[in-house]
Amino acid sequence: MITVAAVQYCASDDAAVTLDRIYPLIADAASTARLVALPEAATYLAASRTHLQEIAEPADNSFSQNRLAAMAREFDIWLLAGSLLLRCPRHGQLVNRSLLIAPDGSVAAQYDKIHMFDVKLNKKETYAESKTFTAGKKIKVANLPWGKLGLSICYDLRFPNHYRTMAKRGARFLAVPSNFLLNTGKRHWHSLLRARAIENFCYVFAPAQYGTHDNGIKVFGHSLIISPDGKILKELKKGEGVIVQKIDVKLPQLLRNKIPSLNKN
Repeated sequence: MITVAAVQYCASDDAAVTLDRIYPLIADAASTARLVALPEAATYLAASRTHLQEIAEPADNSFSQNRLAAMAREFDIWLLAGSLLLRCPRHGQLVNRSLLIAPDGSVAAQYDKIHMFDVKLNKKETYAESKTFTAGKKIKVANLPWGKLGLSICYDLRFPNHYRTMAKRGARFLAVPSNFLLNTGKRHWHSLLRARAIENFCYVFAPAQYGTHDNGIKVFGHSLIISPDGKILKELKKGEGVIVQKIDVKLPQLLRNKIPSLNKN
């Protein structure tokens, strides 16, 4: 058995402000949990594409990453920075990058968001993530002391083959850090997350942002921890806070033995 936690809040457009605000939330989670997960855009989300280009942190010397690494060391936890919005020094382009930080502060694994959020919901709501970010190319499964963790970010949730691939590579846990929109969240969030858990017999950890960002975009919240058979174990519907859950790391394999659907394509 291990204890995991998901943290919910609304990031500002200033990383230092956000990090100061979430420090006590991480401390609270770390008092019982060995793995603490943060949402997408964990430390800042700019009010515009232009502003983001101005404030994006360099991937080789990220202020946010350094502060989060210090917290992982201080609290002796595995810390999932759901994603940081970073500029790659090699090509100068931005990536939406999830980082799994080990208790010694090192980066144990990283994953760049593959599926770009390019959608037109209505005449007023159009999003084109690919105009700002370079899409990742590699699915990533990370090693934890108690099993493998499949990494993903928000919009990836709508692509079931992404999670199937990770489960077939041995993932027992799936991370879905998100900044899910209010309107689509109401319709799809719970159903999609429970489906990914059931299809793959994996625990799902889904820390989410909640509230209204500086750019006026409203996001859904409802951070979730879901069992491998699709049961919602913990949920934080709104507001800022932490959910914590003790889980049985043997349960995914027990369910897979009973229903060996992962053995087929």
